[in-house]
Amino acid sequence: MTPTTAAGTPPKAPTGGRGIEPYIVVFTLWLLVFSSASQTMILSPILPMIGDQLNIADSVLGTLVSVYSIMVGAFAILAGPVSDKIGRRRILILGTAAMTVALTLHGFVTGYVSFIIVRIFAGSAGGILSGAAVSYIGDYFPYEQRGWATGWVMSGAAFGQIFGIPLGILMASRWGFRSPFFLFAATMAATVILLALRVPQPDVRRSAHRLSVGKAASDYIAMLRRPEIAWAAMAFFMMFLGVSIFVIYLPTWLERELGLSGDQIAVMFLIGGIANVFTGPQVGKLSDRIGRKGIILIGCVGLSILMLSTVHLVTSARSAYVFFFFFMILVAMRISPFSALLTALVSDERRGSLMSLTVALGQVGFALGGAVAGPLFANIGYASNTVLSAISVLAMGLIVWFFVPEPTASRS
Repeated sequence: MTPTTAAGTPPKAPTGGRGIEPYIVVFTLWLLVFSSASQTMILSPILPMIGDQLNIADSVLGTLVSVYSIMVGAFAILAGPVSDKIGRRRILILGTAAMTVALTLHGFVTGYVSFIIVRIFAGSAGGILSGAAVSYIGDYFPYEQRGWATGWVMSGAAFGQIFGIPLGILMASRWGFRSPFFLFAATMAATVILLALRVPQPDVRRSAHRLSVGKAASDYIAMLRRPEIAWAAMAFFMMFLGVSIFVIYLPTWLERELGLSGDQIAVMFLIGGIANVFTGPQVGKLSDRIGRKGIILIGCVGLSILMLSTVHLVTSARSAYVFFFFFMILVAMRISPFSALLTALVSDERRGSLMSLTVALGQVGFALGGAVAGPLFANIGYASNTVLSAISVLAMGLIVWFFVPEPTASRS
């Protein structure tokens, strides 16, 4: 991956490093996001396969997603202050190494209980990593270049949709649901090597306080007493809640109600990923110039309208492809600008704690969405999932627009 501007030429080297180093940093974080997002997203399209092969009921399949999110949230709260104290690079290496082991263990699950245990382990590793990539961007790049960097790093999730998820679905169809997790374990292992050998620790202020549960709790409480932090955390919660309620059972609905095959669902994720990967970096760069809040609001309003229209617009594989293309464009319009916006709400030595706090609350929202999505889908139908998810997404946009400030420069 070589970052480029809209004109197709590399941007001026960011002030966080010299020469090729900033691009190595971006690529390494991109690979981390690709691996982490892919192993998370792959569960949704292969849930029916997991249920069939392990004899797990539909009503509890969503808990495989929820338990991961719960552990991410719990460990994010712990990892944030640690990263502020010991530095972002060390926490990234620890988290990626743990995730590599956890993903490898997915190949040995034999039933619901063992799968839950492995997802708990993976969620713990994900919690260590949560917020660390964006926090590192905040440490390494100046505020006026964070949209560009964040856009490219977050496009790793889109590349997961383009390559990781379709390939994972095809692998699962041919060699069983366990096989994709070996693939993502390998890419995560490559991330560990790059972090250890080529990514520096940014020269930023670290927390001078001793690490303790009491101190961490008081810092989190103090942050949440600031209105802009509390509202930003609520926005993150609503964003993940809406996505979870909508996405987890989308492939199952497409398969059972519209008769789409696993290969067709893989193509849908591929098309959506293409839309995201081209939109994310450009939207992030645009937000560096014109501001972030307006872009976020437009993305949320458009996404909520599209969600409400899902069961009416999607009637075939072709319409699903078109729908998901525009869906992922709107998703990209929220992620990069919002992540860059969050990095400037606190000073350097509190950035890890803030990102971990917002991610933790976001994962609580994702877990809650996963727990709610199953009963909604099973008892009422997928239309109910689309309505509740649209409300959540719209609430996120309104919260950001009215209650989260737009910084003009990085705070120090």
